[in-house]
Amino acid sequence: MAKSDFYEMLGVDRRAGPADIKKAYRKLAMKHHPDRNPGDKSAEQQFKDISEAYDVLKDDDKRAAYDRFGHAAFDNGGGPRANDSNFNFSSGFADIFDEMFGDFMGGRRGATSSSRGADLRFNLTITLEEAFAGKHAAVRVPTSVACDSCTGTGAAKGSKPVNCPTCHGRGKIRAQQGFFTIERTCHGCQGAGRVIKNPCKTCSGAGRVRREKTLSVSIPAGVEDGTRIRLSGEGAAGLRGAPSGDLYIFLSITTHRLFQRDGANIYCRVPIAMTTAVLGGTIELPTVDGGRARISIPAGTQSGHQIRLRGKGMSVMNNASRGDMYIEAAIETPVNLTKQQKELLREFEGSGGKKSTSPESEGFFSKVKELWEDLREET
Repeated sequence: MAKSDFYEMLGVDRRAGPADIKKAYRKLAMKHHPDRNPGDKSAEQQFKDISEAYDVLKDDDKRAAYDRFGHAAFDNGGGPRANDSNFNFSSGFADIFDEMFGDFMGGRRGATSSSRGADLRFNLTITLEEAFAGKHAAVRVPTSVACDSCTGTGAAKGSKPVNCPTCHGRGKIRAQQGFFTIERTCHGCQGAGRVIKNPCKTCSGAGRVRREKTLSVSIPAGVEDGTRIRLSGEGAAGLRGAPSGDLYIFLSITTHRLFQRDGANIYCRVPIAMTTAVLGGTIELPTVDGGRARISIPAGTQSGHQIRLRGKGMSVMNNASRGDMYIEAAIETPVNLTKQQKELLREFEGSGGKKSTSPESEGFFSKVKELWEDLREET
C-alpha cells in the first residue's frame, strides 16, 4: 500500500512554514496520543504516522529531500520509518513537550545538539567479487552544505554575527522565582548566543544550502552483508557554522549466481555427471578472485561429498588470510535415455554378480528387511 503524503497527514500546504507545521502536528498529537486513547491501536498508528511526517517536515534537510524525491528519498537517505522496530514515535512529540514544559524544566536540549547537522544514511549494493577485492565507490547524497557566500556563518558578506544582546552570548537567561533560579533558553537567539543583523541573501541566514554532493567511499576487502561505514562530518551541514553530521554507508551484497557465502568460506554445489562420478575425472570452476581451479573428482564420488580448496574463499577484513572454498558434489541421474542406453544399463545391472556396486543402498534395504522380520515376529 502506498504511503500517504506527509503534508496531507498534517493537513498543511506544501508551502507551510515551520510554525504552521508545528501547530498542526501539536493539534493532531494531542488528539491521537496513546495516553489519551488507551488500547486504541488505530489512534496509536495514526500517532506514529503523524510523528513520522513531522520528524521529516520539521527538518530543513529531510524536508528538502522529501520535496524532491518523495518517500523514496529515505530508501537511501536514512529517514525515519514508523513501522521500524527502532522507530521511537515519541521523538517528534518531544518538541511539543519542550514547548509546553521546557521552561519549567529548564529546557531539555541544548542549542549545540539541535544546531548540529543531521546524520544521513546511504544504502550501497555491491557484488560478491567487489566484497572480496574491496573497491572505491562514488555515492551521490542529497544533503545540505555550508553556504559559499557566507562561509557558513549566515551573515552577509562584510558582516558577521554579533553577541545576542538579550543573553550576552551565553545562549541562556536566568530568572529568579522565589527560592529557585530558573535557567531558560534565550528567546532572542534560540540558544545560539549570537544573532545576525544582516542575513546572507543566498541562504537566508541559515548558513547552509541544499545540494547534492558526490563522495568517494573506500570499501575494504572482506566486508560482509550489513557492514556499516561511517564518514565523519560528511552528513548534513550544521546551522550557522555548527558541526556537520555524519554519513553512514550501509552495505548489502547481491546474491551470486554460483557461490554461497558463509563468513569467510565459499560454497558451490556442482552437478556431476553419473559417468564422471563413477569413473572419476576433472572439472574446472571459477573462483571468487577471478581465477580458475581444476578439481579432480575421485572415482565412486557420492552426492553430498565435499572437496575443500584451501585459501580459495573470501578475504578476511583487516587480515591477510582467506577462507576456504567447498565444492559439494550433486550426482546427476541420467534422463532422456535412448532404448540402447537403457539396455546397456540393464546389462550393467545384471553383470555385477555377487560383488555389489551399490553397497550403501544394499545395506539400507538389508536393515529394512530386518525391521520387517522383527515386526512379524512380534505380531
